Amino acid sequence: MTAPALARPTTLLRKWSDLWVLAVGVAVLVLASLPVHPDRVSDAEAAVFRFLNGTTVLPFVVVWPVMQLGNVLVVPVSAAVAAALRRWWLAVELLVAGAGTYLLAKVVKGIVPRGRPAGLLDDVVIRGAAAMGRGFVSGHAATLAALAAVAWPWLGRRGRIAATAVVVVVCLTRIYVGAHLPLDVVGGAGLGLAVGGAVRLLLGRPA
Repeated sequence: MTAPALARPTTLLRKWSDLWVLAVGVAVLVLASLPVHPDRVSDAEAAVFRFLNGTTVLPFVVVWPVMQLGNVLVVPVSAAVAAALRRWWLAVELLVAGAGTYLLAKVVKGIVPRGRPAGLLDDVVIRGAAAMGRGFVSGHAATLAALAAVAWPWLGRRGRIAATAVVVVVCLTRIYVGAHLPLDVVGGAGLGLAVGGAVRLLLGRPA
C-alpha cells in the first residue's frame, strides 16, 4: 500500500506557463542546433568562446565545485533535499526531470554531432581533465536547467533569482574550463527547459 505522504495528491495544478516553458525550451534547443556543424565553428561563436575561455578569472580549484552543480549526481541529491522538506511531489518531479534530461541529452548528441572545443579550435585553454565525447548539448547545463524549471513554481522570488544565477554560472564555467562551446550550453539549457516544462505539464503540482 502506498504511504500517505507519497500518495498522489487529489488536486494537481497545471498552468499555461508550463506549456510556455516547454515551447520556449524546444525553440531554444532547435535554434541553437541550426548553426552547429560537426567540423567547424562560426567566427561569432569562436569569438565568444575565446573571450570566456581565454580570460583567467578564478583558479580551477574554485571553479570545479561550482561546475559540479550541473553534475547528474545533483539530481538524487536535490530530490533528497525536497523529500527532507516533505515536498514529496517535487522530489518525484526532480527525479523524473533529471533522468529524462540525462537520457534525452544522449539522444541529442547522436542527432547533432559535434566534438569538444579542443578538437575544433586552436589555442583552447583546458582547465582540469579534458572532457571526452560529443559536445552538443551540455549535459551539465541541461540537467541544471531542468531541475530549476521543475522547482520554479515552488520557489519564492529569492529562490528563483538564485536558481537562475546558478544555471547561468554553471553554463559559463563549462565554457571557461574548455569543455563546451557557447551553443552547447545554450542548447543544453533549452533542452532542460523543455523537459522541465513537460514534467510540469505531465505531473502538475499540488494545489
